[in-house]
Amino acid sequence: MSAERFADQVALVTGGSRGIGRAAAALFAVAGVKVAISYRSRKAEADRFVEEVSHGGGQAMALQADFADSSAPAMAVEAVVKEFGRLDILVNNAGLTRDTLVMRMSESDWDVVLQTNLKAAFLASKAALRPMLRQRYGRIVNVSSLAGVVGNAGQANYSASKAGLIGLTKALAKEVGSRNITVNAVAPGFIETELTSGLPAELLERARQAAAIPRIGTPADVAPAIVFLASPEASYITGQVLGIDGGLPI
Repeated sequence: MSAERFADQVALVTGGSRGIGRAAAALFAVAGVKVAISYRSRKAEADRFVEEVSHGGGQAMALQADFADSSAPAMAVEAVVKEFGRLDILVNNAGLTRDTLVMRMSESDWDVVLQTNLKAAFLASKAALRPMLRQRYGRIVNVSSLAGVVGNAGQANYSASKAGLIGLTKALAKEVGSRNITVNAVAPGFIETELTSGLPAELLERARQAAAIPRIGTPADVAPAIVFLASPEASYITGQVLGIDGGLPI
């Protein structure tokens, strides 16, 4: 992958210490991007990522940020700009689940999922737009989910947050497109991450059998799409949602 296409660019990947976020951050680093990742509690894994990038000749930083706190997204963006002088790419990937049926779901379980998965993406995007508008260049990629397109029983809060990300993507793309800033989303299906590890085995097997590509995806299946949407080659793509689900019927 050519480093010239991302010359001197800086990316922030939220929730980048594991799963899809880490895979995307690693691919950005290979492409020559200076990468910042945020993490909530996995300091050792985040530090290991920075060390690996440094050993490979790249530049990276890790930021502790709990996006359930409304002040965290803007603070993370400010720290990246302070360290690297600019911000070109924002990947809103941080997320969590609190799964249960609506009749059993507490208001706090609803609130923390919507705060972390949706409101934090809004706040991070708002903060990132300041340097992007000054530069007249930027790429925002939101990590939504198939659950935000079709809904999942037992995941009303998660599905609502990921559907909200799709709405945010489409609206924000129309607001900032004239400033050479694109906003897109990916909607992964069933991917082998910590968020899906607790799902019933029979559900994953049904998903595998239903997909046109009969397997469960991996973070490595999603990361290249994120990097592409953040690249100069995707300059005329905005407001789009790319499904990465192995061809699951919707």
